Amino acid sequence: MPVITVPEAFNEEALYVDLRWSFGYSLYLKCEGFNFAGSIKLKAATEMVDAAERDGLLRPGSIIVESSSGNLGVALSAIAASRGYKFLCVTDSRCNLATRRAIEALGNEVHIVTEPTPEGGFLGARIDHVRMLCDSDERYVWLNQYTNPDNWGAHFHRTGPEIAAAFPNLDVLFVGAGTTGTLMGCARFFRQWQRPVRIVAIDSVGSVTFGGPAGRRMLPGLGTSVRPPILDESYVDDVVLVEEPDAVRACHRLARNGFLFGGSTGTVVSGATGWLSEHDAHHLTAVAVAPDLGERYLDTIYQTNWLRGIYGEDVLSPRPRQSV
Repeated sequence: MPVITVPEAFNEEALYVDLRWSFGYSLYLKCEGFNFAGSIKLKAATEMVDAAERDGLLRPGSIIVESSSGNLGVALSAIAASRGYKFLCVTDSRCNLATRRAIEALGNEVHIVTEPTPEGGFLGARIDHVRMLCDSDERYVWLNQYTNPDNWGAHFHRTGPEIAAAFPNLDVLFVGAGTTGTLMGCARFFRQWQRPVRIVAIDSVGSVTFGGPAGRRMLPGLGTSVRPPILDESYVDDVVLVEEPDAVRACHRLARNGFLFGGSTGTVVSGATGWLSEHDAHHLTAVAVAPDLGERYLDTIYQTNWLRGIYGEDVLSPRPRQSV
């Protein structure tokens, strides 16, 4: 019986959903949302805060500040509350209301950027706001998930080994690309593993991460408007780009079978099943990382009026995928 005193002490790391019942391929979905932050970001948040404390950057009275589309903000809120820090999350207007309320319920503050910068989009505007805060008060400590090696280090030390232990005969791993921390950590781990594993990055159409043109993206989580500094494409074998309506359809397909997942997970599942279909990969053992659960998306991707307003009434009809 687990008995814990801090939220980061619990994370269900060995739960997988077999998607053969719905998608027809040997694809196992690693569920990372069963912790007190509700997403995989608890791992990176813990690693980055631990390192900042060891290095003396975080001290009594420090205020953690971070740019986040949502999930890392909740994770840092939980850790900050348990360790006696204040936390300020800089997000933008695409962040789910439920996520903002969770951060505030944990006793922390949210700043919402409403206007993108011409070159860096909303992410550029968020980072500019973080830098302004840090310049204004020395109590602010920016962990900077976009350049922090402890972001990918959390997945090199934990997520990659967890998958390897569960699937010693793994052939292909699908990982969503946001800051690319999960992607880089897992890819670096499997590069040195005892057998080759194909690493497939899943990204959103409209993201510039892998060199595509910037475009409108309404689902928080995956994709960026500024290329992540920690990304090293030499560790990535394939990239699949997913249209947001395809991600929504994947979420609804999973929900119809009793599994409520978030938008990032829908994007990963859509991209993974598309890749497996294109490669006729019935013989492969494949794992996809599901970063989050769906409760924070009830007012967006699971809400009919929101879907119609964003994508139109045909959002649940099929569309072709793009890959690069």
